[in-house]
Amino acid sequence: MTGTPRRDRYHHGDLRTALVDTGFDLLAESGLAEFSVARVARRLGVSTAAPYRHFPDRDHLLAAVATRAATELAAEVERAVDAAGSDPVDRFAASGGAYVRFAATRGAGFAVIFAVDLRDLRDEALSAAGRHLMDRLLDLAREAIGGDTERALWLLEQQVALAHGYVALLSDGFFARPHHTIDHLAVQAERAARTLIRGLEP
Repeated sequence: MTGTPRRDRYHHGDLRTALVDTGFDLLAESGLAEFSVARVARRLGVSTAAPYRHFPDRDHLLAAVATRAATELAAEVERAVDAAGSDPVDRFAASGGAYVRFAATRGAGFAVIFAVDLRDLRDEALSAAGRHLMDRLLDLAREAIGGDTERALWLLEQQVALAHGYVALLSDGFFARPHHTIDHLAVQAERAARTLIRGLEP
C-alpha cells in the first residue's frame, strides 16, 4: 500500500480489515519480531490509538493476521494439490512446495500461525484455521503412505521441518546464489518429500 490513505476510508468497520491486510504486508517485509500495532497504524495513516477500537493489543491483531495466513495457506495447498493430479505421493509433495512458496512470499508460515506468543490467547478463529490446515496436511500424508496414522504423523513432521527450514534459511540469506529462487527451493522441498516417502516403504 503506497501513500497515506484518507482516514475516513476506515469508518463503518473497514479499519479492522485494513489493519489485518496491512499487518500481513508488514509481517512479510519485517518479520515477526518487528510486528507492532503502532507500525501498522503508521503504515495506514491512522492514529496509534485507532487500532485498539478493534484489537485490545498486539497479540490479538497478530492472531487475526495468523488466522488469515492459515486460511490462505490452506487454499494455496489445495490449489497445488489439485494441480498435482491423482497420485497421492505427488499430491503430498505438492503441499510442501506450496508451503515454501507461500511462506517465503507472504512472510507468514508455521512460526506465525502457531506462534508461541499466541498460545495463551486461545483464539477460537486461529485455533480452527490451524486445525483445518494441519488436518488437511495429515490427510495428504496418510494418503501418501497408505493410511497409517503414526507413520503419517512422522512424515508430516519431517516435511514441515524441511519445508520451513528452506524458508528460514532463505530468509536468513543462506541461499544467496542466483539459482536459489523460491520456485527452486519449492521444487527441492517436493523432491525431499518424495525421498521421505521412499524411506518409509517396506
